[in-house]
Amino acid sequence: MRITGVVRPNESVKSGNTVSAAKPQKERTKRMRVVIQENYDKMCKWAADYIAAKIKAHKEDRPFVLGLPTGSSPIGVYKELAWQNQAGELSFANVVTFNMDEYLGLPREHDQSYWYFMHDNFFDHLVDMKPENINILNGMTDDPEKECADYEAKIASYGGIDLFMGGIGVDGHIAFNEPYTSLSSRTGVRNLTTDTRIVNSRFFGNDPEKVPSQALSVGVGTVFDSKEVLILINGHNKARALAATVEGEVSQKWTCSALQRHNGAIIACDEAACGELTVDTYKYFLDIERTQRL
Repeated sequence: MRITGVVRPNESVKSGNTVSAAKPQKERTKRMRVVIQENYDKMCKWAADYIAAKIKAHKEDRPFVLGLPTGSSPIGVYKELAWQNQAGELSFANVVTFNMDEYLGLPREHDQSYWYFMHDNFFDHLVDMKPENINILNGMTDDPEKECADYEAKIASYGGIDLFMGGIGVDGHIAFNEPYTSLSSRTGVRNLTTDTRIVNSRFFGNDPEKVPSQALSVGVGTVFDSKEVLILINGHNKARALAATVEGEVSQKWTCSALQRHNGAIIACDEAACGELTVDTYKYFLDIERTQRL
């Protein structure tokens, strides 16, 4: 999927819809939010508007620091943010980005590297994004441990991440933090499970052996040190993961469950992902977030 031209995605969603969720919340202790939208397109529109409002409201002298994922879930968000940028509604001139992960051993020019993905689907479509403000782990590093330590240090040098957008796998993993990764983990080398390699093999000619066996990834602790975390969950295949995130026990088996311990994590999801939520939970979030329904 590629972004071409300045054709606004998801035209069925009213462009003038104001997302009041983007207004900074004043309370110090925040509840988890689950914003349920009718479908994927509306989920992406809501998430993009939320991120855009946060960037526009940023008044500090330092840049706004944005954490970003790869995968299919954020593509609609990237399209909408790129449209707003090309239309002159949103500037990325004062935004610094840090990506979640990168395959170890893939050069950036490889069409399945996450460096390539981010430029092909997002960065190359922004009119004022500064290349020096883009941070992606180097999969061809000769010293993975140093690369990861330097990445953590660079995040800290900006005062931390203001908002980290992410997605989760069908087993609830965040970035490449597979099940049973420590919930306090930092950026480091990750061994990929057979299941993950099979799922990702669709991008490598359906051959799991062509999928790298290791990756560099931010840790669960790295993500949850962010001031805000916005997680995208869509599709029937993510229903168990959404239920584990919202209703399950906090456990290393489901690294997504650590969101329950974050001060105000936000889940943006579509109806299709809600199939495993209890009726009471589903109705509660529909009610309390009713003003956010597009």
